[in-house]
Amino acid sequence: MTAPYQTIVQDLRQAFPQPVSDRVHDAYFVFSFLRALDQVDALKSVTPLLGRPETLDYDAARECRVQKGTLPLETVTAELVDHLSGMFIFGHPRAQINVVPAPTIASIIGGLLPSIYNPNLVSEESSRKVGVAEVEVIAMTSALLGYDPQQSGGVFTFGGTGTSLYGVKLGLEKACPDSFRKGLREPAYILCSERAHYAALSVASWLGLGTDQVVQIPTTADNEMRSCLLESQARQILKDGGKIAAIIATMGTTDAFGLDDLSAIRDVRDRLVDEFHLDYIPHIHADAVIGWAWGVFNDYDFHLNPLGFRHRTVRALAGTKRHIQHLGMADSIGIDFHKTGFTPYVSSLLLVKNVHDLRLISRGQDTTPYLFQSGTYHPGKYTLETTRSGCGPMAALANLRLFGKDGLRSLLGHLVSMAEVLREQLEGHAATTVLNGGNFGPVTLFRVYPDGVDTFTVPKREREDASFREQLRANNDYNRQIFDLIQADALQGKGVVISMTDCYRESDYGEPIVALKSYILSPFSEERYVSAVLDSIWQARARIAASKNPA
Repeated sequence: MTAPYQTIVQDLRQAFPQPVSDRVHDAYFVFSFLRALDQVDALKSVTPLLGRPETLDYDAARECRVQKGTLPLETVTAELVDHLSGMFIFGHPRAQINVVPAPTIASIIGGLLPSIYNPNLVSEESSRKVGVAEVEVIAMTSALLGYDPQQSGGVFTFGGTGTSLYGVKLGLEKACPDSFRKGLREPAYILCSERAHYAALSVASWLGLGTDQVVQIPTTADNEMRSCLLESQARQILKDGGKIAAIIATMGTTDAFGLDDLSAIRDVRDRLVDEFHLDYIPHIHADAVIGWAWGVFNDYDFHLNPLGFRHRTVRALAGTKRHIQHLGMADSIGIDFHKTGFTPYVSSLLLVKNVHDLRLISRGQDTTPYLFQSGTYHPGKYTLETTRSGCGPMAALANLRLFGKDGLRSLLGHLVSMAEVLREQLEGHAATTVLNGGNFGPVTLFRVYPDGVDTFTVPKREREDASFREQLRANNDYNRQIFDLIQADALQGKGVVISMTDCYRESDYGEPIVALKSYILSPFSEERYVSAVLDSIWQARARIAASKNPA
């Protein structure tokens, strides 16, 4: 007599990919996935929203419990698809929100295939050629950004913060040797731009450095770290007997696409090493999770311009390349393929210029007697994670092969072109002003003003004139109202989806400056969708004016 559990197991076997070729079951597997895609496709419309607007009910979610019996695969699939309802479609040309691209089909397949067979990048024993894919991507990206692929190394990790965590940890081991084993026994500091990602603070807290040991260096109007102030701050730390765990150069800030001068930063570092006769070389980590992709322009002939970019675009791309070409000067680089590489989450890569640096954080074989019994590729000896999915490197490899240099150049050039079109339109109206005009990426930060505001003088006074504090605050509130109205429409599938930052940067007298943000990353962007941003702004302005002056 068959026991009840045996019947259940027999039924559940149908919910797994078969380990031996079974054409009938393989067809069922494919059909199940296609049916899910059909259900997702049914949620699409002309709006940048999947399905209908949804009110999120977290109270009901907290009441969910595991049911007693099993459910059919089809029921589960339908429930999963329903959880996508109400999501923004980030690949829609009217979605211009933060740094969220549409993944390519190739990268989706690259992420899907490892999901079926579950390779673990801890070692080649459990990853086989998926581990080779990781090495291939490390070599390709190293060569692209100016490292010697025969000398460099790297590891895919859990996100942009993870890449910074690795970079600072390597620097900490250089500045404070044997911290890996004995712990931190002396103060060590991270120096970064005031516009750097908050990941620097997260890293400092998780590594035990403390957030108070993060020294944020003021920036220029173009959101570039002031190297002269970096030098004075670093010199003071060294005079006081402190150690420099790492200098983080931000190569594409999240808000404004600001780019630090790596060449100047390295010159500062090298001068201080000589001046203080340091017995270590402070580690420079380039947080290039956004800007890395512009490395494809390092060998592009802007004079001949073979891809035919418009003049304003050529200027913008060349302006970015002027900084990105120095990435090879950094000791390590953080890269997010899931940002400007158009892959699904998560696909983050730490590159190190000298692969031998990874020995600083390596564990001995005796700590893992149950691993690394065969083969030669064992990144688990130095990774924070034991289990690492193969989805990231496979998705990255898919797009590097799909795009090549010209494909990625064309995509980035198109996105920058569309951002330049938006800037031209914003600069052509009296009620709007562009804030990051000196930064050349696909992101545009801007402010909107009510009628009667002189936008030729007011933005400057907001930045510099302390007597203008209350007016700045009022204009901040006005921009928040504009964003709230545009966002409310977006959640109903109308208008455009944009972002807002509560502090693009601080004024000279310490007040945050609010900015609206358009981040164009959809390959489907066209000029008519850029104009839709202006339409949404004018509608929001009119509604605010009408609420203050009812008929």
